[in-house]
Amino acid sequence: MEITDIKIRRIITEGRLRAVVSVTIDNMLAVHDIKVVQGDERLFVAMPSRKDENGVFRDIVHPISAAARNLLEEQILETYQQYLIVAEAEAESESQGHAIEETTNI
Repeated sequence: MEITDIKIRRIITEGRLRAVVSVTIDNMLAVHDIKVVQGDERLFVAMPSRKDENGVFRDIVHPISAAARNLLEEQILETYQQYLIVAEAEAESESQGHAIEETTNI
């Protein structure tokens, strides 16, 4: 299994949910609505789920082995962290650009 693309679809700043992610596997299969969640001790990845008739949430898609789960979680969390770094750098650059604009307009 090769993860060929990971897209951060949405960043959430309130509550424990941090992001919603889509993953493409082997350029052939897309899995949407994977969640990055802030646990008590660390970030973790929650697979897409649906509530069954008993009110219990069940994963719709999930890795079969621990190795596959670790691979998926590591790559998703790494992409999420990189996304945050780039977004922070862009925001900082933008705020510095406004500061430069303000000083040149005086």
